[in-house]
Amino acid sequence: MIEFIGEIAYGIWQNMLLVISWTWWILLPAWLLIIWWYFWKFYIQLFYLQSQRWVLLEIKIPSDIEKTPKGMEQIFASFYAIYSFGLKVSEMYWQGRLEEDYVSLEMVGNAGSVHFFIRTPVNFRNLIESAIYAQYPQAEIFEAEDYTKQFPNVLPNKTYDLWGTDYYFNNKNIFPIRTYEFFEGQVEEKRVDPLGNLIEVMSRLQKDEALWVQILMMPADSAWKDEAAALRDKMLKRQAAPKAPSLAGKAFEFGQHLATAPFGKSEWEKPKVPDKKEAGSLMHLSEGEKDMLKAVELKASKLGFTCNLRFIYIDRRDSFTGLNVAATMSTFMQFNDLASNGFRPNKQTMTKAKGIFKKSEMFYRKRMLYQNYLRLNFSPKTMILNTEELATLFHFPNFLVQAPAVERVEAKKAGPPTDLPIDR
Repeated sequence: MIEFIGEIAYGIWQNMLLVISWTWWILLPAWLLIIWWYFWKFYIQLFYLQSQRWVLLEIKIPSDIEKTPKGMEQIFASFYAIYSFGLKVSEMYWQGRLEEDYVSLEMVGNAGSVHFFIRTPVNFRNLIESAIYAQYPQAEIFEAEDYTKQFPNVLPNKTYDLWGTDYYFNNKNIFPIRTYEFFEGQVEEKRVDPLGNLIEVMSRLQKDEALWVQILMMPADSAWKDEAAALRDKMLKRQAAPKAPSLAGKAFEFGQHLATAPFGKSEWEKPKVPDKKEAGSLMHLSEGEKDMLKAVELKASKLGFTCNLRFIYIDRRDSFTGLNVAATMSTFMQFNDLASNGFRPNKQTMTKAKGIFKKSEMFYRKRMLYQNYLRLNFSPKTMILNTEELATLFHFPNFLVQAPAVERVEAKKAGPPTDLPIDR
């Protein structure tokens, strides 16, 4: 039996070699062409990313700001203008442009001072500044030095250690997290800023301590909204709208009817109409399901961005403590809604490891997380945040947040009075 199987395997191997000997002059060029194509795309995209000039903008806002994060929601809606809405073939495969450009929102606490930055390609600077000034006319925006330069390009080292992680969703992208409206009361005394805890942690950092929060945001297409519509139709027991047949499908259907027409009556299939008695009914849904469906539809009604959320805490090895790490992670936990969605640390990037090679794996993860932060690299696990969710995670604190370390505009700027006498 074994000899028989061996003969069969040997025969198959001989036939394979025979086929390869006949077709190698076709397969080899095709294989080399595919390899060349992947290397070409990688090269031109890398060249495009390296040729982009980035600018770091720091935003300072007045100390008496009364606006809620609603203003930031309008700002992020303006950021959606960086979406390409489709690229030409020459732009994708000759210039190396990516389908979507992106910006980085950064909250930074260094030695007791708190700063708000937006890192953007230079060609989007006017868009970013105009959107901010439209909502915060008294704000000051200026180009800042890169705060990451105060630390070495490679961490951890003998002097400094770090801890951090990326985040992603517990549930599907269509389900929302708790947003700023959940934290707002009807009166000012009961209003809570969801970033108050994080800002307080940053304000208490000592010398050589740093806490960096980074949100990479890239305009998302409408595919995730289609998933929300599918969930709605499923919960309401609706039939999905019939898709328009393709040109090939229409041609096939026409040929089928043309061939069968001489032998009998040929009838075209009529589009299915959903049953009105079943469609759109909310009676069979529980109150919790109604609230969930309402939340999903509300999230899908606003513009969405593909995002990557991460934070890094840096301190000297001789004074490193996990208390600030725990406080930072608890800040992101407050946005979790057990009935909808929430954040969870990405175990693939979290600077924590187990097993025999624990030390080497932790060292590698810390290096990679730090480099991804500096290079603005997305994690493989991203999430869709709409403008309301982004405004919850990144907004300028109002006057209720009394942290003195927040960089604010010291005095309001105003033009001269109209009746000012002028010497001639």
